[in-house]
Amino acid sequence: MHFSKGLDDVIVGRSAISWVGGETGDLVYRGFDVRDLVPGVPYESIVHLLLYGDPPSADPSHEVGRELAARRDAPPSTERVVDALPVGLPPLEALRTILSSLGTGSYGYPPTREQGFDLIARTPTLLARYVRRSRGLAPVPPRADLGHAANFLWMLFGAAPEAPRVAALDGYLALLADHGMNASTFALTIAISAQSDLVSAATGALGTLKGPVHGGAPSRVSDMLDSIGAADRAESWIRDRLARKEVLYGFGHRAYKTEDPRAVVLHGIARSVADPHRLALAEAVEAIALAELRREKPGARLYTNVEYYSAVVLEGIGLPRELFTPTFAVARTAGWTAHALEQAADNRLIRPDVEYVGPPKGRVWPRPLPGH
Repeated sequence: MHFSKGLDDVIVGRSAISWVGGETGDLVYRGFDVRDLVPGVPYESIVHLLLYGDPPSADPSHEVGRELAARRDAPPSTERVVDALPVGLPPLEALRTILSSLGTGSYGYPPTREQGFDLIARTPTLLARYVRRSRGLAPVPPRADLGHAANFLWMLFGAAPEAPRVAALDGYLALLADHGMNASTFALTIAISAQSDLVSAATGALGTLKGPVHGGAPSRVSDMLDSIGAADRAESWIRDRLARKEVLYGFGHRAYKTEDPRAVVLHGIARSVADPHRLALAEAVEAIALAELRREKPGARLYTNVEYYSAVVLEGIGLPRELFTPTFAVARTAGWTAHALEQAADNRLIRPDVEYVGPPKGRVWPRPLPGH
């Protein structure tokens, strides 16, 4: 029996959505290198590509833009659930309940593209509604004249967002829209394979983001940069951390054994919105951390991952740290939808086996059993 802890090198299916080239440093959406698409191609067009299989006739996608704008208003029953949540919850905890509340009984199996548009459109609007309420602010209604990224910022802050911030968030959402069979997508795929509905599957997917090893580390990158404080403290801080066998957040990736292409693109985006001093600190820490990791772990092939410059970009956009991972989920709803549709189109229950290593058959219960 073949055994692979963590399913390393195990192929669980076939997909035409995205390809992660771990050895080559590639991320490909439907045959397109993301480095050719971002920055530049709007998130709506990326959604179109992932859900329809081909690029739209114009950018941003008229079809997707129209669908998302029309679906931003959630049912009143869902808004009441959002407004009933206790204030002060971590937004990721709130979002888990919010996504679940979208399951009003109208969603069933198989998932549809229209249900996916609901999920993509309403996740950021309901998240923004909760965040404002938690801060004691009135909700801001969505605007149909704004794109997906701009509307999210508008609903969060209640003011017309600056163009560089919109462009940076748009690029971030596009880069994080999908990434092969990652942990959250696998959780969603398992649920769909059991013929569950899209909302239930997406709620399960969201649950995987709470831990720091899938989507949850950007805020910890920010905390790390705060703790280091200045470039001349980086070497001693990093060496001490490594000596204590502690994690350097933002470095290393399960799939990539070379540069993460998303980190490279996000580094470029960071230059357009980040505070120059913060960016300089991040760049200095990156260089020292990579050198120390290679000294400490020669041959380990550790590189900067997507979460490192995600933190710098999201800081520059003005998002608070508790919104970093929920914003990752906002982006990933596109990929989740695409994979749900693909799984349902050729479905089979995902039911792996485990190697039993417990006591052999034949143990005897230490007391008489009823009826024996």
